[in-house]
Amino acid sequence: MKKIRVYIQYPWKTSDSPYYKALVENPPKNVEYLKSEHKLNLIISPKFGLFTAVKKLVRHLFAIRRMPNIRTQEKVNCDLYHSAHCLLEGDKPWIVDIENYWNFAPSYFIAHSKKGKSLISSYLKSKNCKKIVAWTEEAKKTVVGALKDNEIENKIEVVYPAIPLPKFNKIKKDKITLLFLGRYFYSKGGWHTLKIFDAITKKFDNVECIFISQTPKKFIKKYSNNKKIKFYELMDKKKIFEEIYPQADIFVYPGFSDTFGFAMIEAMGFGLPVLSVNRFAREEIITNEKTGFIIKIPQITYGTAFPNIQDGVPIVPNEEAMIDEFIKRISDLIEDKKKLEKMSKNCISEVKSGKFSLERMNKSYEKIYSQALNKNEKN
Repeated sequence: MKKIRVYIQYPWKTSDSPYYKALVENPPKNVEYLKSEHKLNLIISPKFGLFTAVKKLVRHLFAIRRMPNIRTQEKVNCDLYHSAHCLLEGDKPWIVDIENYWNFAPSYFIAHSKKGKSLISSYLKSKNCKKIVAWTEEAKKTVVGALKDNEIENKIEVVYPAIPLPKFNKIKKDKITLLFLGRYFYSKGGWHTLKIFDAITKKFDNVECIFISQTPKKFIKKYSNNKKIKFYELMDKKKIFEEIYPQADIFVYPGFSDTFGFAMIEAMGFGLPVLSVNRFAREEIITNEKTGFIIKIPQITYGTAFPNIQDGVPIVPNEEAMIDEFIKRISDLIEDKKKLEKMSKNCISEVKSGKFSLERMNKSYEKIYSQALNKNEKN
């Protein structure tokens, strides 16, 4: 059977998402992803700050023009284009994957403007746009809710992201290790996690914590007397996968601003139960009481991370109650090793053969690509 030749078109020269790395390096059986000039920037390093700054500048320039994220199909010999979060114009069929509706514009507000909605709808309803792949049901809701168009809704299919199941040797030790890993200190919940880590390490003798982020110096200084909390700068994925995840036992990740958050399913792949809050699609990613715990907080309007900031620190509604609940749930796992072991096995199973398995994602994409080409032949 002839393989389907798919070209993944990124909106930028590089991509910082493990999503496309998983696709390209582990393609469906009858699919060939063509090589392109794009490189996958999967390094969690200080260099990421420059990359982010450039993206923000370009988005700002786009915002001045008040235009959606539209790209022209690269001139390559392929059967189908797979667009990463952007709208495509060209003669060949294409599908697009999204984390949320506002991926289609430089900002949430432009995506929801009258002009933005009109332009986005016209591209998604074009005959060459064959499928809109939403990463989660929550992502699908953002498109349906914004555009309110049955034709577009019928093009949407939910396909959960996947990652390869990591091969690793668990680093055995006497202490239980809690891990926080997030590029952005505030929006990923770093400040709140440090409060949690400080309380837990004072409550239990057999606990240590690893904290990896762009941590402001004032917070490192604040917790410098707690020797059970080890601070690390951002580091490359190889080191994280080989040295950090294998020694951790529980992943603590408030992650207030994520629409998905790959760190959570990466942690699951290493058998780490995940504790997070009920933001966006979090309740689709974590099965409460099975692969981790969902801590309930008041929902915040999409497009904003926090309603209030005090002394440069974001304030989450009822945050003390939230922190107390994190401490309670973590304590339960520390005190009940059988429960921790069971959850750990559930997490690995979810990545190996469950919701976030490559086999499941590949079957879905092979079907989507095939259907897209069949529909194209009929047009």
